[in-house]
Amino acid sequence: MGNKQTISSKQLLSLMILFEFGTAIVVHIGLESNHATWLSILIALPGALLLYGLYRYLYRQYPDLIVSGYIRKIVGPYLSWPLNLSILAYFIYNASRNLREAGDLLIASVYDETPLFIINTTMALVMIYVLSKGVEVLFRLAQVYILVILFLGITGLLAVSFSGEMEFSNLFPINGGDWRNVIQTAYPSILLFPFSELFAFSTIFPLLNNSKEAGRTGTAAILFSGLVLSLTQGVQLLVLGNSIYVRSTFSLLTTISVINVADFLQRLDAIVMLLLIICVFFKMSLYCYAVMAIWGDLFRIPNTNKLAAPVGIVILFMSIFSAWSFPEHTDEGQRSSMVMLFLVTVAIPLFLLLVHFARKTFRRLREVS
Repeated sequence: MGNKQTISSKQLLSLMILFEFGTAIVVHIGLESNHATWLSILIALPGALLLYGLYRYLYRQYPDLIVSGYIRKIVGPYLSWPLNLSILAYFIYNASRNLREAGDLLIASVYDETPLFIINTTMALVMIYVLSKGVEVLFRLAQVYILVILFLGITGLLAVSFSGEMEFSNLFPINGGDWRNVIQTAYPSILLFPFSELFAFSTIFPLLNNSKEAGRTGTAAILFSGLVLSLTQGVQLLVLGNSIYVRSTFSLLTTISVINVADFLQRLDAIVMLLLIICVFFKMSLYCYAVMAIWGDLFRIPNTNKLAAPVGIVILFMSIFSAWSFPEHTDEGQRSSMVMLFLVTVAIPLFLLLVHFARKTFRRLREVS
């Protein structure tokens, strides 16, 4: 892993919040529940805390190892290779999806004449530069930009509040009275995206200067990000109404575009652009680092910082060629991506937990006999 790097609990909290926001702060999540998405997010929070507890438990059993390391300890060297390669491939794929969504939104909003490759390359080069300097740099940046995100969010919320565009009647009835859709959207859709993606932080936990803070910090990040995402979706529904809210691809951008405060404060699209660029940058950078860490562990590479460029280039080209259009990209995410997300972030950790318990049980029985 090269020179030992350490991060603080405050830095971890900042990056976790930015990571959870990612593209979820801008794109419409949990579409199955229509205009009750805000409620589905709140219902998904207990499951998210339980799932994060699973990740935390596995780390506590092997506090000096990243996920690829304790997989090797739990299931042995032969079975660990396909599991680790599956996680590696999915992290690369998910980073490329985040980069693609950011590029498509920027093109759809303000850079309609700019090629997608140019936009994505610019973001990828910045990511490569930061990670080549060490993951500590990324976490220090997160501490600064979380304040920027909070400022932009509060500014946008105040602008929407004073615009007079909110209609509280748009919140009701909740999903036409069908609570099954609300719960089915929370589990598994919103539980998987964005909450189960915190599995990527299994490559970060050994870097904490106080490992005991991982549980409390992660819990705070999940609760705060969940409440903010729920508030964001609720405000969009209040402004747009159910019909436009459900049909809008980038509902937050549509919401901001209708703001008009005293014919003076208008066209605050830049807030959404900054939110997206900042949050996606940190999310795909964390995924990129996770790939670098696992790759370095599997192939015994002492200085993983050198892997930033090759991993970043792979993510860049996957973001371009993974889909020919944004509708195809979205459809792919609703089908195959969610299945992959479940297998990597839920099925594999549960499998590891069962094997770990089985090994502990056999070991105790052997000691007794």
